[in-house]
Amino acid sequence: MKLSTRSRYGTRIILELARHNDGEPLQVSAIAKVQKIPVKYLEQLIRTLKQEKLITSVRGSKGGHLLTRQPDQISIGSIVRMFEGQTELVECTSAPEKCHMADECRVRHVWSEATSALYSKLDSVTIADLLHDAPEQIR
Repeated sequence: MKLSTRSRYGTRIILELARHNDGEPLQVSAIAKVQKIPVKYLEQLIRTLKQEKLITSVRGSKGGHLLTRQPDQISIGSIVRMFEGQTELVECTSAPEKCHMADECRVRHVWSEATSALYSKLDSVTIADLLHDAPEQIR
């Protein structure tokens, strides 16, 4: 499984908002500068994050974006699912009809368990964990 830039950048946006979770909105330009994400692309990702009610926007000269949840309530897995959907490592684990060998495949259960392990790990790590583990490495 290869995560798209949407998942990776989306996580970095949430992480940056969490770093500045003081009640003051953070502007797109500030996020883009620190996280080195092009402004146009960042704006697209912010729309998705707003639609999913993970962030909110404040209008005006001192406007910007804020998290709607505390960092300890946002898992990496939830962000990845938001941008990728519940992706399987191998398509046949969730859609056996797409593989002519699904019924007799000896490896299919391994792919399924690996997918579960991946999402279990991603679900176990929150944005707060990343903030507390290595503050100098969260950029």
